[in-house]
Amino acid sequence: MGRSALTVVKLAARGGRFEPALATARVRWVCGRFVSSSSPDELARYFSAAVDPSVELGPNYNVAPTSDVFVVVCQNHERLLQAFRWGLVPSWAEDLRVGARMINARLETVATRNAYRQAFQRRRCIVPADGFYEWTTVAGQARKQPWYIHRPDDEPYGFAGLWERWRPSGPTGPAGMAPAWTYTCTVITAAANPRMAQLHERMPVALAPQAWDAWLNPDLHDVAVVASLLRPTPAELVTFHPVSVEVNTAVNRGPQLIEEISWPPDAAAPDSGGTNPPGTGVARSR
Repeated sequence: MGRSALTVVKLAARGGRFEPALATARVRWVCGRFVSSSSPDELARYFSAAVDPSVELGPNYNVAPTSDVFVVVCQNHERLLQAFRWGLVPSWAEDLRVGARMINARLETVATRNAYRQAFQRRRCIVPADGFYEWTTVAGQARKQPWYIHRPDDEPYGFAGLWERWRPSGPTGPAGMAPAWTYTCTVITAAANPRMAQLHERMPVALAPQAWDAWLNPDLHDVAVVASLLRPTPAELVTFHPVSVEVNTAVNRGPQLIEEISWPPDAAAPDSGGTNPPGTGVARSR
């Protein structure tokens, strides 16, 4: 990749300035769990896509790495909603286990890192999410506090993603057939906007609707143009509230996970930017 293209990637990666919250500390990972509560038909309408008949995913309020997730891809010049495994596995990987470490791709290096370079040029997707979780250390609490981050209007995010297909090498399958392909994906992250930076210094890149067509276009290979589509998620598209530590256990997947819990009145809290500030105890669910 030329120097000018790399410059565009770095410029596109610059988001909000990192500002510490009053009584919180960061955790390392970003977007390690998210919420997928919208039905396939709802997502198909929102993203103007057809639904692959093989998609059979139900609501999951605690999507964990290596789970199957919805993705929107371009197939035969049309948008198609499919289900891929979360955690990118390059075609040259020895096995699927590498995917657990590749659920996120950093915008600053996605165009140059070997694991993502080809997908960034040719295999891009949108990963729908109704919201996601982050954890912080809060003064006076023994355990990290989970937060549910979502849009104030409760519409889904369309995260910028990449996809790959993988199958094991070696012996063929039954009756001499090659093993089936496994389709995997990752979510691109960038610097957080100022509101999100109160919880974590990074966040997923939410694509603007006007960028969807170009992002999904498999014939668009110009790295500089592709990188220009990735902009920091505006702060006005982010609100959050504290939720129960029940979300810490991946087998818990119900709607109660995103209900807001009461915040201790004497504890400092980040500014969520929402209509119901932390401490009101107003429960939200979809």
